[in-house]
Amino acid sequence: MYLTEAMIDTMVREAMDAIKNAYVPYGNFGVGACVLASDGTFYKGCTIENTTPRLSASAEEVALYQAVADGKREFDGIAVIADTEKPFIPNGGVCQILAEFNVPEVVMANMTGDVLHLELKDLLPYGIKIRDNGIHDDEMQEE
Repeated sequence: MYLTEAMIDTMVREAMDAIKNAYVPYGNFGVGACVLASDGTFYKGCTIENTTPRLSASAEEVALYQAVADGKREFDGIAVIADTEKPFIPNGGVCQILAEFNVPEVVMANMTGDVLHLELKDLLPYGIKIRDNGIHDDEMQEE
């Protein structure tokens, strides 16, 4: 894995800072995220709820989409944090969004300092990725 302890510490702190801005009037459960673009830029995001749940945005989406809107297309990792007993694990839909942009590493944390660091392929082993020759799920192809 590529992310260093210093990178992870910074990402977790930025995600913890972002959670303060979460807009969660319905579920009262905020998440913070920080994505690290390959050029070294950090982008934060927080949960943004909507009265129509389908229109809500996860913290991971917000952070990643801010980076994409800023022109970034290559990423080293993302950190997510929530006030949970164990490190917060992103759901499958979020993992698929991370796969779309080839975010290779996921750092999951809670507010008490527990951290779990995995590769995205371990969280989403059959994620669909865009390649030059179309959409492929290379994990499902037999070798």
